[in-house]
Amino acid sequence: MTQSAADTFRQARDQLLACRTDPDQAHATFTWPQFEHFNFAADWIEDIASGSRADQPAVVIVEEDGTSERRSYRDLSERSHQVAAWLTTLGVQRGDRVIVMLGNQIELWEVMLACFRLGAPVIPTTVMLGASDLADRIGRGEASWVVTTGAETPKFDEVPGEFQIIQIGERTDGSSTRCSVHDWADSFNAPARFHLSQPTAADETLLLYFTSGTTSKAKLVEHTHTSYPVGHLSTMYWIGLEPGDVHLNVASPGWAKHAWSNFFAPFIAEATVFLYNYGRFDASALMSQMEKEGVTSFCAPPTVWRMLIQADLTQLKTPPTKVVAAGEPLNPEVIAQVEKAWGTQIRDGFGQTESTLQVANTPGQPVRPGAMGRPLPGYDVVLIDPDTGDEASDTGELCLRLDPRPVGLTVGYWGDPERTAEAFRDGVYHTGDIVSRDIDGIITYVGRNDDVFKASDYRLSPFELESAVIEHPAVAEVAVVPSPDPLRLAVPKAYVRLAEGWEPNEETARAILQHCREHLAPYKRIRRLEFHDLPKTISGKIRRVELRRREEEVHPDGGAAPAMAVHGSAAIEYTDALLR
Repeated sequence: MTQSAADTFRQARDQLLACRTDPDQAHATFTWPQFEHFNFAADWIEDIASGSRADQPAVVIVEEDGTSERRSYRDLSERSHQVAAWLTTLGVQRGDRVIVMLGNQIELWEVMLACFRLGAPVIPTTVMLGASDLADRIGRGEASWVVTTGAETPKFDEVPGEFQIIQIGERTDGSSTRCSVHDWADSFNAPARFHLSQPTAADETLLLYFTSGTTSKAKLVEHTHTSYPVGHLSTMYWIGLEPGDVHLNVASPGWAKHAWSNFFAPFIAEATVFLYNYGRFDASALMSQMEKEGVTSFCAPPTVWRMLIQADLTQLKTPPTKVVAAGEPLNPEVIAQVEKAWGTQIRDGFGQTESTLQVANTPGQPVRPGAMGRPLPGYDVVLIDPDTGDEASDTGELCLRLDPRPVGLTVGYWGDPERTAEAFRDGVYHTGDIVSRDIDGIITYVGRNDDVFKASDYRLSPFELESAVIEHPAVAEVAVVPSPDPLRLAVPKAYVRLAEGWEPNEETARAILQHCREHLAPYKRIRRLEFHDLPKTISGKIRRVELRRREEEVHPDGGAAPAMAVHGSAAIEYTDALLR
């Protein structure tokens, strides 16, 4: 008897669960399940909805006022059938591109699963975008449908192209739009069941993700019906998710990390996705909701972790036992404070929009603060010297061997064969990230290839320097970039956002620079410092490229700076000459 796709998938998942705290065994026994056809909604979610966990909460969303929405796996499966049936009556066809621009609301999960079920590729999009960015997404993504709220619909009035809008709720400005608009409320009158005549192929396009663009224009990453739905077995393994867990991930819809931890990984594990919607971040309120809902697993970006440790973490009486961070490397100081309060170490992980989790600290293994960990099951990592192209043993660009090709890797950049060829050259996939690897095989992040710089002929990692700077209590966030220097070519400069209660003055600058002198080797020391807002991508990642450009402007001749110098708009640059 032929095994079903769901059974094959479950077998691979259970194999990883059995080796949850034994990565060596997981590496030795795990192989990616191979499919000719696969559909995450029709095969996997449908299977859960017909099993023993059918009535377990799949998604729980709590609002700031205490109201909530709760959907079981059975609810989501049934509703995805109905929404898929309704979309076909509107004219949505298999292969049509659908922009989904929603916040953390239950319709997001319903329409995503419905589109998966009918084979309509989804382009997840943040509600923070304006008309020009939306025009780029509709144009390059070749989208013919948009699902959004009435509050966001007016943005599309200025967007060119032929597309139709599926609107949730009333348009807030009361006017009409030039596009055809369909009311989401009508979906509740659609037939209860949907059947796709031909199953979705494993290599069929499922998702198109625009990257956050930290160093260049956003890339359009293509994922298939297996690269994310099956590939996120590695992400589930990293987090340590198990059936029945309640998982909270702080991430905005529209970005790949939201799909990682608010969709695929917890659903693969048959866990519950919990979300708390708030207007302004309040650490105490967040921890109160975590306590009420019994959160067992928690993932947040470094920015949120840094805000959390400024609160009293001990107010959470039953902290989650699984805590992870991703997006950017997490500084050791934050890890230490969380461990002291919760008795659990934050485990870093590394992946990209282009892939699922590649390298991570996994459950039950000792965590070396500041390190990313080891390669995950299913990923074969090699370090390549970015200057020579040769394989390196200790420091180089993190690359993935393509024989065999990891399932959780993108098929390429949509509409950009040159960029795809560049990323997949010489038999490996190039991440563009520089890492170091020690004798035990533990990998530590150094920086983006574009961010690592030379000073006095030493190759410096912005992340390593930032990890030292942020240990000073005055520093809430920091970005280190090269600043032109006539003698050393460049010197490290720190752009600092201060913590509450600190003044941006000479005394604070001297204290931070003195701290850096005491905690960094002479060739790594921060030589210049400026209190400045940190430019970020719309997804919250620091755009060091903008700060590097600014340095070229304020030091056009590469001249040495005095102890204090004013650079436009009264911005003051302090240097280590203050310490003499």
